[in-house]
Amino acid sequence: MKLLFDQNLSFRLCEAIDDVFPGSIHVRHVGMEAADDRAIWKFAEDNGYAIVSQDAGYAIVSQDADFAEMAILLGAPPKVIWIRAGNLPWLEVTALLRRYAGMIAAFDVDEAVCLEIY
Repeated sequence: MKLLFDQNLSFRLCEAIDDVFPGSIHVRHVGMEAADDRAIWKFAEDNGYAIVSQDAGYAIVSQDADFAEMAILLGAPPKVIWIRAGNLPWLEVTALLRRYAGMIAAFDVDEAVCLEIY
């Protein structure tokens, strides 16, 4: 499964998890760091990526719920992986993605459209 990391996550994740999720990229690698959610959605859909976004953990209603809501309304592709553990440093996000790599791989082939990990 190729992952597309949203701007709220570090670009360092791509190299850190390349052995588990090869071909993953960050929105800044494709000039989309300031793109709106619809443009990111379309890019992921057209290029076979699952979108990974992180809940900042400080808002009552997170902006990054948008991708989860889009997944429910529009269906997959793309699928959405929503990290709901608060605003974690990139090394902790790396550990989280590695810990749930098996679950993420299973998510790639099941019918669900959004996977929330904590």
